[in-house]
Amino acid sequence: MKSSPIPIEDSNFLIIDDNKMNINVVEATLASGGYRNFTSVVNALDIADLIRDQEFDLVLLDINMPIMDGFSVLALFEQHWSVANRPPVIMVTAQVDEESRIRALEVGASDYLTKPFNRIELLKRVAIHLQNWHMKRALQSENKVLTSEVQARTKALEEAKMEMIYRLGRAAEYRDNETGNHVKRVSLIAQAMAEELGMDADYCELIAIASPMHDIGKIGVSDTILLKPGKLNDDEYLLMQEHVKIGAEILSNSDSDLLKMAHEIALTHHEKYNGKGYPYGLKAEQIPLSGRIVAVADVFDALTSERPYKKAWSTAQAVALIEREKGQHFDPVLVEVFLKILPKVQLICDRYQELPPT
Repeated sequence: MKSSPIPIEDSNFLIIDDNKMNINVVEATLASGGYRNFTSVVNALDIADLIRDQEFDLVLLDINMPIMDGFSVLALFEQHWSVANRPPVIMVTAQVDEESRIRALEVGASDYLTKPFNRIELLKRVAIHLQNWHMKRALQSENKVLTSEVQARTKALEEAKMEMIYRLGRAAEYRDNETGNHVKRVSLIAQAMAEELGMDADYCELIAIASPMHDIGKIGVSDTILLKPGKLNDDEYLLMQEHVKIGAEILSNSDSDLLKMAHEIALTHHEKYNGKGYPYGLKAEQIPLSGRIVAVADVFDALTSERPYKKAWSTAQAVALIEREKGQHFDPVLVEVFLKILPKVQLICDRYQELPPT
């Protein structure tokens, strides 16, 4: 929505001159042009308080003044106002030398007019500077509104993206975990681990967004295997393992950093630190960090969650297994990281716990 510019006649002027008669002449000239809002200063020491408490649209400033000359006042303006918020300053002075003119323009003046000035010339220059000033302020106001709208829209798109990702991750979990809270817990635990490990903010955000898709390949696994009560036989276990390759295939060949990380997590979160995992038997740092992090988060949450084919373990039982598997299934450094943030993990699990069926 565009803001309505104020009438140019309502502009606020600040007139600075140590001679009151000069101020009266300037005010009378401006009044003849229809302007009416004037604040005048004779003592330059009063300027600092004035510009702190009031806003002005144009300043008319003398150079030759005691205590603080016009150049010192310009320096004060530079300290108080940013370039974007500094109103135009017209020097109105008896100094006719070129050196003073150039110096004034170099240190912040917008224009330079010598005394005695021509009434028409002063009014024309004032009108030009005020029109530019108010146009600039209107554009700044519109840009602020547009920036706010863009930020709101970006936030809405980010929220929609996150919801779609969680829904995509939940699609694979739906048959044995209808709430979808498993993917949310794994996401937040993986993010917390990455933060504790000291990874940068972009990485931590990326793993939080990518990790919910770690088991997307389960959509290609038969219910007879996925929901089988009890232990899978060897053939069934091999078929279950295919979900990592299915998920990786779904997420492959993208230029998106998000989908690249989601791909490596889906493919490697069942690899083991000792090289005895699947699908490729990768070992230690051969396994991407994201896969090693999600391995810990996923196993802990899977153990402490109830599924159709298993009862939930207690937190203590799950933690004990993770500690036993330090250096075997899990990266030993990441096990220590996980144990360090265990209170935070518990809060995540409590907040997104599975509700009993109604």
